[in-house]
Amino acid sequence: MGLKNEAQTALKDTKHFYREYISGMNRESIGRDIQADSERIKQLYFEAVESQKRDDETGELSGIQKFYRFFLSLTQRLNPTRRLIFGIACLSFIAHYFFSLIGLSGYLLHPLLMPIAFGGLIVILLIELLEKTDVKRELDLARDIQLSLLPPTEYKGNSLEVYAFANTAHEVGGDYVDIINSKKGLYVIIADVSGKGLSAALYMVRIQALVHLLIKKEEPSPKELFLELNNYIKSNKSDKTFVTACIAFFPKEEAKFVLCRAGHNSPIAFSRENDATFSLKTGGLALGMASNNVLSHQLREKSYHFKAGDSLLLYTDGLSEARNELGIEYGTEELETLMSIYGSLHAKSISLKIQSSLEAFIGGEKPKDDITFAVIHKAAG
Repeated sequence: MGLKNEAQTALKDTKHFYREYISGMNRESIGRDIQADSERIKQLYFEAVESQKRDDETGELSGIQKFYRFFLSLTQRLNPTRRLIFGIACLSFIAHYFFSLIGLSGYLLHPLLMPIAFGGLIVILLIELLEKTDVKRELDLARDIQLSLLPPTEYKGNSLEVYAFANTAHEVGGDYVDIINSKKGLYVIIADVSGKGLSAALYMVRIQALVHLLIKKEEPSPKELFLELNNYIKSNKSDKTFVTACIAFFPKEEAKFVLCRAGHNSPIAFSRENDATFSLKTGGLALGMASNNVLSHQLREKSYHFKAGDSLLLYTDGLSEARNELGIEYGTEELETLMSIYGSLHAKSISLKIQSSLEAFIGGEKPKDDITFAVIHKAAG
């Protein structure tokens, strides 16, 4: 009969547990997590203390008042049952040291107070972790659904090449990029919904559905499409959401594109004939900020030549405003430089050059905003 070395097994299990426990623990990740948690606590403090000052409070709040409001705001995030357990744990912890100070240690419930406090906090922590895991699973599902609604990364047709890139800063994002082929031509649309997270993502999905419906039924010009979207956004008076967007429409069998910009970042075009880049600045307010009467006078459609070898870059502010560890922005100048160097290449090659340049610039810094861009290139006939 073979004898099993239990000591070796225990040692192996201990090493495995240790490796699993410290996985992901390095200086960079710990630094990022501490910074993120600090920002979250600062935000909670601001919401609880600074933004909740009453009209009659003209002076500075005392330290006790600030702590009271911060503690109350923090505990209000727990449901009533967990708040009760947390309160019992805190009182048990305080009572333990109070009884020790007055010389009652060892009497009454004193020996049980610290285990009650510790156990209550552990129970809350475990329940919160389980709930967070469930929420994370739901968000992952929402992310998969959102990604499935995005267009194929690459499109080729009628001598046009389009390559799109999208990276969300959180589980889901509010950026929108789309490539829609119609009878009249090709629409390339990019947009950024105000706000972040799930609410922005849901709004983006609604906008995307409406865009597809309008193009399928009416095939409107870029300006007409924006006015229809603005009418939808403004129909809900309580909705304060606004959307910046840009549309490039490429009519079939024509060496041009029609551009319309609604408060969005100016696209960057590369002209092979002139061997130069241009920032295409057209007027227009963001959607949702004004009525159709005002917006119709602000929006401008402009036509630009688009010949073989030319390229166009549409992007959201998450790309140009990405920051490195020193807090320096990536900037539009870098994008213009890249387009001037690589603008004559295929759409995918240009996109990969931009992506690798951005990754080298930000290093290990995690993007704080969604990064989305699309490159359109006209191949030689």
